[in-house]
Amino acid sequence: MCGIVGYVGGRDALDIVVEALRRMEYRGYDSAGVAILDGQGHTAIEKKAGRLENLDKQIATVGRDSLAGSTGMGHTRWATHGQPTDRNAHPHVSLDGKIAVVHNGIIENYAPLRAELEAEGVEFASDTDTETAVHLISREYTQGATAGDFVASAYAALRRLDGAFTLVFTHSDHPDTIVAARRSTPLVVGVGDGEMFVASDVTAFIEHTRDAVELGHDEVVVITADSYTVTDFDQEPREGKPFHIDWDLAAAEKGGHDFFMLKEIAEQPAALADTMLGHLEDGRIVLDEQRLTDDDLRDVDKVFVVACGTAYHAGLLAKYAIEHWTRLPVEVELASEFRYRDPVLDRSTLVVAISQSGETADTLEAVRHAKDQKARVLAICNTNGAQIPRESDAVLYTHAGPEIGVASTKCFLAQIAAAYMVGLALAQARGTKYADEVAREFAAMESMTEAVREVLDTMEPVRELARSLAHHNTVLFIGRHVGYPVALEGALKLKELAYMHAEGFAAGELKHGPIALIEDGLPVIIVMPSPAGRALLHSKMVSNIREIQARGARTIVISEADDVAAQTVADHFIPIPSTPTLLQPLVSTVPLQVFAATVAQTRGYDVDKPRNLAKSVTVE
Repeated sequence: MCGIVGYVGGRDALDIVVEALRRMEYRGYDSAGVAILDGQGHTAIEKKAGRLENLDKQIATVGRDSLAGSTGMGHTRWATHGQPTDRNAHPHVSLDGKIAVVHNGIIENYAPLRAELEAEGVEFASDTDTETAVHLISREYTQGATAGDFVASAYAALRRLDGAFTLVFTHSDHPDTIVAARRSTPLVVGVGDGEMFVASDVTAFIEHTRDAVELGHDEVVVITADSYTVTDFDQEPREGKPFHIDWDLAAAEKGGHDFFMLKEIAEQPAALADTMLGHLEDGRIVLDEQRLTDDDLRDVDKVFVVACGTAYHAGLLAKYAIEHWTRLPVEVELASEFRYRDPVLDRSTLVVAISQSGETADTLEAVRHAKDQKARVLAICNTNGAQIPRESDAVLYTHAGPEIGVASTKCFLAQIAAAYMVGLALAQARGTKYADEVAREFAAMESMTEAVREVLDTMEPVRELARSLAHHNTVLFIGRHVGYPVALEGALKLKELAYMHAEGFAAGELKHGPIALIEDGLPVIIVMPSPAGRALLHSKMVSNIREIQARGARTIVISEADDVAAQTVADHFIPIPSTPTLLQPLVSTVPLQVFAATVAQTRGYDVDKPRNLAKSVTVE
């Protein structure tokens, strides 16, 4: 999830672009760069790996005079193709240095396009898919029907590209024009007085204008200082969707939300989509960094998942999917316990390590122990190039973007999706699923982005309920099958954010002790299995609800919207869309996040910075 900004106007472009990147650095901080057009046929490029402060130092070193101009663009990167290095930082430029591009997303057909260009003598300067686009435009501009026409050349190149992307182009011989295109990933236009902006996020330009235009899928915008024109990729006119931004600058940094965590909850559809983007090619799951062959994966006879906290709950869900799809035995371990109990590992063991930061001390030590025992290690991580991915044999990145709130939300959903993709990769290597079956499961996962969005749009009753229950000291959570890890995660969120006593249980264990906790008025949140997909479990869960309801508990039931049986035993019913059983956690988790955050807000706590907690645990 990269941050992009472009500016055409009468003011100093460098200041505007850099400040915009500063407000969008949450979208990626693997590298940052700017391109500034001087209006005299020259484009100055400065870029640097790492956080934006590194670019600031670079600009100070070369001097601001070398970056004078009133047209420019910038980029802050969340690395996908190519390591986060100076070489791979954006912007990328054509061989003559005149055309520059910044990019968010993935160009899926970059490999054949790159081969085509290299056959014509083009020498690439990076490992990215992005650079393909700028060389395509350069070729169009120098030959054929579009020669000399920057805008027409951009359209011709865009029509060659497949994937999900936002691209922004400039040409030093046309300093008054920026061309930007959107396919799936976000792009908005900022309409100022004698100046125009394009950006991934309105936070980039809200300091300068609150009038914006939202672009739709497969739309292109051409901006000058005084105008914008929106078309499709075939240059047929489109309208765009004008809107006015109601927040002030302070709120804009959090996307209009009171806390970063609330913003991150709202970003979960995008986090899911970005995590899955580009990982299915020709009916096969592909990882980000794979030093394991299909033969290595076929040799696996046992899987361990090691993780901590929320990531551990993602691992519990991974067990259901991996065992179901591969018939391999899976054990899920708290990373802090793993190496101390002397687990039985060998060359045929696959250890899946899940960590948002990639630096979690307990998980890192578990990885090292597994490597010492000759086991193979696959990392699921949200931070490109972190220590755990570097020490692993294969990596699948959760492209959820930076998660500022300490209590994980969008990274949890992204970890579930990533873990399921690991399961599908194992299934295809072992032959327990054919390519069409893998593609079908993947398509079902992709459809969950809309299901999560649907749930997010119906959360006001959950907030009202949370506010009414905020005075309680204890809340219990129960679930069965994949609902059990969701119950654990719901309890953890309430502990982290609201400092309440909260416990999650497997519903079948109630009569083995926990039912003694049930008392009059106690809120109990129940995650129901699908009445269609798990009919037997569903009926048993209804019985569990009746048992606790008979003892005076206040039942809050999360289930599919048409689950009549659940509604009859619910004091409060929270509907979710019908989904395949294994995918239900992606929607049933969302109300629990919203509930916990609202209880914490009602109790007057800082949702982003819970007491005693840190985002990355780097000591055991």
